[in-house]
Amino acid sequence: MQPIFWAPLTAFAAALFVIWWLAKSRFSNLALDRPNPRSLHEIPVPRTGGIGMHAGILLALGMIAPNLPIVLALALGLLYVVSLLDDIRGVAARWRLIVHLIAAGGFSASVLLDGHGLIAALIASIAIAWMANLYNFMDGSDGLAGGMAVSGFSFYGIAAWFAGSTEFALVSFSIAAAAAAFLVFNFPPARVFMGDVGSVPLGFLAGALGVIGWVQRDWAWWFPVLVFSPFIVDATVTLARRALRGERVWEAHREHYYQHMVQLGLGHRRTALLWYGLMLAAGGSAIWGLQLAAAGQAGMLAAWMTGYAVMMIFIDRRWAAHQQRGSQTRR
Repeated sequence: MQPIFWAPLTAFAAALFVIWWLAKSRFSNLALDRPNPRSLHEIPVPRTGGIGMHAGILLALGMIAPNLPIVLALALGLLYVVSLLDDIRGVAARWRLIVHLIAAGGFSASVLLDGHGLIAALIASIAIAWMANLYNFMDGSDGLAGGMAVSGFSFYGIAAWFAGSTEFALVSFSIAAAAAAFLVFNFPPARVFMGDVGSVPLGFLAGALGVIGWVQRDWAWWFPVLVFSPFIVDATVTLARRALRGERVWEAHREHYYQHMVQLGLGHRRTALLWYGLMLAAGGSAIWGLQLAAAGQAGMLAAWMTGYAVMMIFIDRRWAAHQQRGSQTRR
């Protein structure tokens, strides 16, 4: 076996060690996630898991030495710095958004502008910046963001492997392996959180690698959207509804569907397990869909849209009934 095939194992082992060491050291106090009225946790939890996870990813990338755009590394470096500062000291939402757009725009322009035009680059910039933010929005329940990374990047790796992009597949498998190491500490009850330094670059990678896979013809444009659809649908619908009500979408809240599931009595563990099933179904059908003709792919995507609508309506009704019972109890 070639040494390069050890990259995912190295990513897992390195991330596991660094996360463990940071959690035991005094550095864990530098970025504590203290509970507030909108949190789902009750005690302070270190937000250093993302540092260890990305340390494992970077070590594996050094072993693979993939032929990826240099601007991807520059964008990730910028996101790491700003996100770590946000975890430790806090950064205003508008400045974070500007940095996310700069990183996404620079990457998209370098990858898409020449071969696919300005419109494609603009759409990709917005989509990648949104992925970076929505991954952060969805990192609010034990085991959820780590599980999405394990599932999503594993399916990226499978699709790339089938397409013959072995090096690119190993990059995706290494990210999934590092996320699995984080999940050891984050599966309910969580001992460590990912923090912005973990979630924002992870969401950026989900979007950026999705674009690279499309450019390389490893998959269709809809493939990364469906693979990460559990996060994309929840965050997009929730934030759109808040925006329509005139609320500040960038402020913390407890209105995501996964948050309602936790509060409805499922708890973190059962919510995570149900979402894992949804993630595997989305990723598995995406792999299957790559073999279908265009009409079959359209039918599959329509079926998923219908399924998500049904699931959201069901949770909305359960949540409305829950709130009504609560108001009657308080009278």
